[in-house]
Amino acid sequence: MKITKFEDLEIWKRSLSITKNVYDISTKREFFRDFELKNQIRRAVISISSNIVEGFEKNNNNEFVRFMKIAKGSIGEVRNQLYISKAIGYISSEEFIKLNSSLIELGKKEKVKRKGFFKTH
Repeated sequence: MKITKFEDLEIWKRSLSITKNVYDISTKREFFRDFELKNQIRRAVISISSNIVEGFEKNNNNEFVRFMKIAKGSIGEVRNQLYISKAIGYISSEEFIKLNSSLIELGKKEKVKRKGFFKTH
């Protein structure tokens, strides 16, 4: 099946779901006074889906690969901020495990998508 719009990308849909989950946890009381961490984790998670879309819309495999690598970097950034959030008691171990696992899985899918997407779709 040829994918002609980013809304059909499974990786984009998953990144959107993760974004919602990060926004949900960052509205907790613990984040209320820590504007810096709240803002940074939100900007980083938004960057994931934004770079997926930007790379796809370039309609060029080299550009798609480049933007997917940037998205992968943002995945790492969000994971680091989750570690910080857990360490300072803003999120529970369960919340951390759920989100971190989702991000790891998304990173694996990102790596697969980088390999010649526009050659096959």
